[in-house]
Amino acid sequence: MKNTHLLKLILGLTSATVFISLILAILLYLKRKARNGSNDVERPEIKHGDDIETEDLLTFQGGEDLIIGDILDAPGEVIGKSKYGTLYKALLPRSNSVRLLRFLRPTCTTRAKDFGEAIQLLASIRHPNLVPLLGFYGGPRGEKLLVHPFFRRGSLALFIRDGNAESRKWTIIYRISVGIAKGLDHLHTGLQKTVIHGNLKLKNILLDRNYQPYISDFGLHLLLNPTATQEMLEASAADGYKAPELVKMKDASEQTDIYSLGIMLLQLLSGKEPMNENPNSGDDFHLPTFMRNAVLDRRITDLYHPDVLVSNNSDSESPVTEERVLKFFQLAMSCCSPSPSLRPNTRQVLCKLEEIGR
Repeated sequence: MKNTHLLKLILGLTSATVFISLILAILLYLKRKARNGSNDVERPEIKHGDDIETEDLLTFQGGEDLIIGDILDAPGEVIGKSKYGTLYKALLPRSNSVRLLRFLRPTCTTRAKDFGEAIQLLASIRHPNLVPLLGFYGGPRGEKLLVHPFFRRGSLALFIRDGNAESRKWTIIYRISVGIAKGLDHLHTGLQKTVIHGNLKLKNILLDRNYQPYISDFGLHLLLNPTATQEMLEASAADGYKAPELVKMKDASEQTDIYSLGIMLLQLLSGKEPMNENPNSGDDFHLPTFMRNAVLDRRITDLYHPDVLVSNNSDSESPVTEERVLKFFQLAMSCCSPSPSLRPNTRQVLCKLEEIGR
């Protein structure tokens, strides 16, 4: 009996010791976790420790496998910079996938409430010719990071600038044009609320391996404060994409997007940059310099690359003809009309492209 009491006493003391040790271990873990969670994210290198909680990362359709530690610690290559952010090409080691990371500077973003609503809107937009938003991370110091797919062919601007022979093939020019128009049409007419791009240009058109175009940066101005938005607009104007009636970003509309689309169609035909030497001039004819001079001098052939008419038509359902090229040019010019009311809408552009392709 005495031995039984002694055994019960030993077991009781052992259980109490284990319980106290367990409590101390839990407290130590929580203390360490709180201390690590207070670390700041380094920027703009986009690095971090391993203790960021997954709830700091919002994932959307196509980004369900994203992990915040994997994203923030991924080796990245800077592929673009602006006053309001930086673009990185990043290899995510765990999934062995390449993603495009857009870092927005905290001082350039809009109010938290407006930002959150804009993110939810942009994340809901899905279309075969629009770059989807896969994930969003908001850091403790106001850092904001958007995750997108990466397209290995890069931008349409680079494709044309490199003088690739494929960029002068009518079939590819036509395919890219239709894809851009379809994506823009979805933004303008396919959603409950119209989304204006506001910064449409060749740098914001990405290509996949089959030369299918994907519009990026749509709705980006919704995430930026007025100062950063104005800077983005001025950069677009300097590149030659600004519609003549567009003074402030809040005035952007379907018609200003159509003007930018027209400039891009002219670029696809000509293979030339639309640099506007004097974007603030009072000239009523607001086309970029080389385009304006060619039209005024009636040198229409200067507005399309001669190789376009001699591209290989053997595998084309819609072989290139001078008539088709001239109709395409006329469509582009109508999009660039100085009068917004005279520009076609996206549905009319698509109908005209369909007619040209028959």
